[in-house]
Amino acid sequence: MRSKIVVFAVTSALLAVNAAGQGKATSVRCDRACLDAYVDKYLDAMIAHDPSKAPFARGVKFTENGQRLEPGDGLWNTMTGKGTFRLFVTDVEAQQVAFLGSITEAGTGAVIGLRLRIRNNQITEAEHFIQRSPNSAAGFERIGYKWTEAVPPAERMSREELVKTANMYFSGMQKNDGKGDYPFADDCNRIENGTLTTNQPTPQGKQRPDPKTATGYSGQWSCMEQFKSGLLHFVTRIRDRRYVAVDPERGLVFSLIFFDHSAGDTRNFETPDGRKVSAGPQQPWTWQLVELFEIRQGKLHQIQAIMERSPYGMNSGWSSWEDGMSDRGRDVAKQ
Repeated sequence: MRSKIVVFAVTSALLAVNAAGQGKATSVRCDRACLDAYVDKYLDAMIAHDPSKAPFARGVKFTENGQRLEPGDGLWNTMTGKGTFRLFVTDVEAQQVAFLGSITEAGTGAVIGLRLRIRNNQITEAEHFIQRSPNSAAGFERIGYKWTEAVPPAERMSREELVKTANMYFSGMQKNDGKGDYPFADDCNRIENGTLTTNQPTPQGKQRPDPKTATGYSGQWSCMEQFKSGLLHFVTRIRDRRYVAVDPERGLVFSLIFFDHSAGDTRNFETPDGRKVSAGPQQPWTWQLVELFEIRQGKLHQIQAIMERSPYGMNSGWSSWEDGMSDRGRDVAKQ
């Protein structure tokens, strides 16, 4: 009888240890270096054209440029290398990592925006957006903003504050009237598709456009001048504002969004000083974008984005129709 009790006790103890070990395994969390490493595992698997080399979870969801695909399709067939521009937005709290970087596809330069969700040491969600342009890739590599500097602990903003500040950018651009609260630092710069679209030097022999008389916004203006001009009014809706990675340690926010231009009469508007102008695309137009923000003490210092034209009103493949058409900002990383 005693031997049975001993056997039972040992068996129970082993089961308890095993259960504890299993519980520990499922609660393992990645630190910054661990999460960042998944990006290279993913990119290397694409270069090898072999999804079995990526640590995908069973039933992983994958989209490319908003389209649901099977891992191994799309860019998986054509990616040939990694470039030198690499920018990470690592969300340790949400166990997600986002990445903007240059790549080569069939030997030609391109830029990828990537989001990975990690659970139990596996990729459960993968989303990437490719902007296929060698000029964009070369531009990002030349400018080279990497955003690796940590914010002093006493100056760090909460993730809620960071998302709120980033969302003010989109709200200020949507139907821009020049009268909003625009949280730009004096040194704010914006890079789109590898090109500086703010603070460009005035070409020799040319005169810098005057925001008080211009009928279209200029890349020679500062971030604040562009928004205060009211000349971005033709951006009629900025929707499906998904904030997919937030990094308070470095003051970074990574978003995936759509800009709609409804055209028609929305092209006709009035500037803050009462001038009537017409601007913007002449047909309904949607930009699909990846947009990143570097934020310090409540101010936007740098903005980097890639964008491609997509079908008007397109959805991301990750939102309900209602959320996809809404201009409400959503911190989806923690969901």
